[in-house]
Amino acid sequence: MRKHTIAMLFTLILSGCTTTGQYGNFVSTTANQEKLAVDTAQQLVILYPPAKTHLELHQATPDAFGLALVNILRERGYAILEFNSKNKEQTAAGALPLHYVLDKADTSNLYRLTLKVGNQSITRPYLEQNGTFVPAGYWTRKE
Repeated sequence: MRKHTIAMLFTLILSGCTTTGQYGNFVSTTANQEKLAVDTAQQLVILYPPAKTHLELHQATPDAFGLALVNILRERGYAILEFNSKNKEQTAAGALPLHYVLDKADTSNLYRLTLKVGNQSITRPYLEQNGTFVPAGYWTRKE
């Protein structure tokens, strides 16, 4: 119960921090980030139907989470336009811009994943356990 309370407070306090324009993976762990990508794709399927949703990455995805996320979203049926640094401020017609931030609380074992899809963001806290990430709370959605 205490872990969930801390996780929810962490999520609520830091959910507004992703508007700084700093997107990417800021985690230096060797934990398997593919599980995060699978969990993220499952939530996106609930909120945005794959066959009807076109996503456009507005950041480079050279990290383990980003690469796994792109592959899994394509497998689930999403049309994804990859990041192009020359046209980073423009969005293709009908596409939703997609950004993500994966970061960690300073001294704890608590991580946060935030995705910004269009004008909305979703956030979920995670703990690192046994070389993988496990959810430490529910997805929260900010519109």
